[in-house]
Amino acid sequence: MADKRRLVSRPDTGPLAELGVQVRLIWRLLGDARVHPLLKLLPLASLVYLVFPFDVLGPIDDALVLWLGGTFFIELAPPEVVDEHRAKLETVRKAKDQPTTDLNDEDIIDATYRTDT
Repeated sequence: MADKRRLVSRPDTGPLAELGVQVRLIWRLLGDARVHPLLKLLPLASLVYLVFPFDVLGPIDDALVLWLGGTFFIELAPPEVVDEHRAKLETVRKAKDQPTTDLNDEDIIDATYRTDT
């Protein structure tokens, strides 16, 4: 079956898109066997902190702990593994940004057009 294509591309730009890339990168690194298991506890501990009712500064400290946990996890992971996953995520992002049409290959009719003047 032919895959659907979008008519308008939606480029990922802005801070929310960057946050999404970071979350996907962390998720991919958590699933990679080359990252040390103890290091994987860092983002998981940040999530555990999020659900505890103890808050010092309200939601600000929760956001800070999540950001620090994710940042330290990415920085402490093996650089070659991080670079590999970043490159794969960039490839996926570029593929999504390609301008395409909203047609299946079955919807295209190959024909000749002429005008009689």
